[in-house]
Amino acid sequence: MATCGGNMILGVLNQKGGVGKTTLSINLAAVFADLGRRVLVVDGDPQGSALAWSAARERDPLFPVIGMPKPSLHRDLPAVAQGFDMVVIDGAPRVSELGRSVIMASDKIAIPVQPSPYDVWATSDIVGLINEAHVFKPDLAATFVVNRKIVGTAIGRDVGTALAQFNLPVCPVTLAQRVIYAESAAEGLTVIEKAPISEAALEIKALALAILGERGERKVEAAA
Repeated sequence: MATCGGNMILGVLNQKGGVGKTTLSINLAAVFADLGRRVLVVDGDPQGSALAWSAARERDPLFPVIGMPKPSLHRDLPAVAQGFDMVVIDGAPRVSELGRSVIMASDKIAIPVQPSPYDVWATSDIVGLINEAHVFKPDLAATFVVNRKIVGTAIGRDVGTALAQFNLPVCPVTLAQRVIYAESAAEGLTVIEKAPISEAALEIKALALAILGERGERKVEAAA
């Protein structure tokens, strides 16, 4: 089962690397914690980027980060997720067994996509995995999250149209390319801590609220 003790499990996943999964996972988790949720971040990527971020942090932790980069994640997670309201899984790229396990563990999948043709083309892999899982998890929800959009560019405007072919919703809240994400990560911080009134902080807060509000409202449709 994906839901453990009434909590929500959000998988952040894309089979393509370099799309900002860890950045998205950590910053969403920070907003969820700021909203009063008891949050657990699970690093499901063998590269351990979320764990590295946590190790770089000097302030008191906003939430625990644990490593679980293994195909049995969906079976092992319920035991460690007890007592948390929100679980955010930072998924691994390119490894289908780990990707399937994250999907099977999750109530909802957020798929970060950069506004480039290569990223749009590469999304077919993760959509295929989600459609496979839909047979066993008919209530699984998923949404594309446009990440690192360059404001004012044609590809930034058109990416939503390009993603429509995959028959999954695109979150109305997008994240722009901003240096503050890298600057905060280098210090083991999140954007809402380092620059709480910045455009980046406002965007990530809006995205977190959209994800919470969309839970269960728009389901993954089975492949035709």
